[in-house]
Amino acid sequence: MPHNVHMAIQESSFGSTSSDLISRVRARDDDAWRRLVDLYGPLVIYWCRRSRLDSSDAADVVQEVFASVAGAIDQYQAREGGRFRGWLWTITRNKIHDHFRRIEKQGQAVGGTAAHQRIAELPDYQPDESSDAEDQQQLSQFLHRALEVVRVEFEENTWKAFWRAAIDGDSTSDIAADMGISANGVRQAKSRVLRRLRDELGEDPL
Repeated sequence: MPHNVHMAIQESSFGSTSSDLISRVRARDDDAWRRLVDLYGPLVIYWCRRSRLDSSDAADVVQEVFASVAGAIDQYQAREGGRFRGWLWTITRNKIHDHFRRIEKQGQAVGGTAAHQRIAELPDYQPDESSDAEDQQQLSQFLHRALEVVRVEFEENTWKAFWRAAIDGDSTSDIAADMGISANGVRQAKSRVLRRLRDELGEDPL
């Protein structure tokens, strides 16, 4: 996904974090839960693999993470400027810690020293602050998944105006002239889609 999506969301005028998706998960809405796992699951898998878990161990940790999310979602509170992603990373980091502690305790092949070193490294990693190219790619894929989910809710012209303004970076006046709508209509289209994206993610995306 073009880097412009990051800038567009940063520049949008979001208020306090909306939690439409989180509210539905709290209400035990199965569709909302599946949507949350579909959106955030690949990020959790990436964090696990980034911490050098193999596929089998990563799968186990992902299950533990979402079991914890299900048990703690009623206590989750969005803080000003905070993100659901940060809360999810904290849970994931703790479960990765637990995994390496079990390895260390059991004396498996990875070795106590290596396990201890990995535990020590994890708290320093902040996914939202990372400039690593792979981290940025994962974030783009995350936003792409969310955009694909909400796209079906908008008329083609609304989506086209949003995409040109927020993603392609075209000027409002050019979009308005090309599409035969007002400049305010372009701004409203952009705002509507970004607001819906925020609602879908349960957080301010960036």
